[in-house]
Amino acid sequence: MQPLQIAPDDPTRPDVRTLLQAHLRFAHTFTEHGDVYALDVEALLEPSIRFFSARRDGRLLAVAALSRLDAGHVELKSMHTAAAARGQGVARALLEYLLDFARTEHYQRMSLETGSMEAFKPARRLYAKLGFTPCAPLPHYPPSSLSCFMSRLLRDA
Repeated sequence: MQPLQIAPDDPTRPDVRTLLQAHLRFAHTFTEHGDVYALDVEALLEPSIRFFSARRDGRLLAVAALSRLDAGHVELKSMHTAAAARGQGVARALLEYLLDFARTEHYQRMSLETGSMEAFKPARRLYAKLGFTPCAPLPHYPPSSLSCFMSRLLRDA
């Protein structure tokens, strides 16, 4: 088996579109429409966003994006692992890669929004294992009991 390959990718690729659609379906299954903040393909093409994928043997396993909030702060967006790849360390490897990438880009903080419901518990557990802690809502989100906000500094990792 080939090692996991994590790199910038194109969100318009057909397999990426399919995984992003699965991500949006998942979010809409557990969250009210107005409280889903996952980005669609068009939003992921914005210049302030860097999009990445994790692949093994050419097969897409996970995606995530970083959205620049300001010169020192980046937000993790649209992170999703294919159902068949869950429990294999793919999400952790992708998130560790993104943390390192953000450090090399001189960001001092990474934040995220995820669901507060039981379905999002594995994601929240992963984020906590990698040093994210609960924080106040990010300014560009409306208040909602369905959202969980987390953040971490990028130094001393």
